[in-house]
Amino acid sequence: MVIRYFQPIRELENLSRQFDLVFDELSAHTTQATETTAAAWSPAIELIDAGDSLILKAQLPGIVAQNLDVQVTRDTVSISGDRQHQNQNTNYLHSEFRYGKFQRVVNLPVAVQNDKVQAEFQDGILTLTLPKVEEVRNRVVKINLGEVANSATSVDTNTQTVNS
Repeated sequence: MVIRYFQPIRELENLSRQFDLVFDELSAHTTQATETTAAAWSPAIELIDAGDSLILKAQLPGIVAQNLDVQVTRDTVSISGDRQHQNQNTNYLHSEFRYGKFQRVVNLPVAVQNDKVQAEFQDGILTLTLPKVEEVRNRVVKINLGEVANSATSVDTNTQTVNS
């Protein structure tokens, strides 16, 4: 008689691997089927906090500016477009390039002034400068340490002064 010990961690790892294989196969078939009808890829992005503004960069190699659609709201940026094959009649032996329609929606951590966005598209990099709304910009707060008599700390939001 063989004694086999139950090892739940190993069983969960095996189950996880099996699910990964199933979903990898499904996503490969789905990507091939929907490349012509839906978003098949999305560009890589970088979001930088530059103090009074946010800077969003998106890698869009091989994209023509006329094939881009950029929409900015107070809290999201949507970048969509289409990357076309240069030569449809070429007999590809191997290609890892992504073609077709794409869309990327980025949720912003703070509200921005969407009517003052500046855009630059150079060398396949889209750079958006998104100025923050006035309420969320970093403000300098003056701290008054001269009055030590008060034991409680009070903050006056109108004058941006802290009294100790």
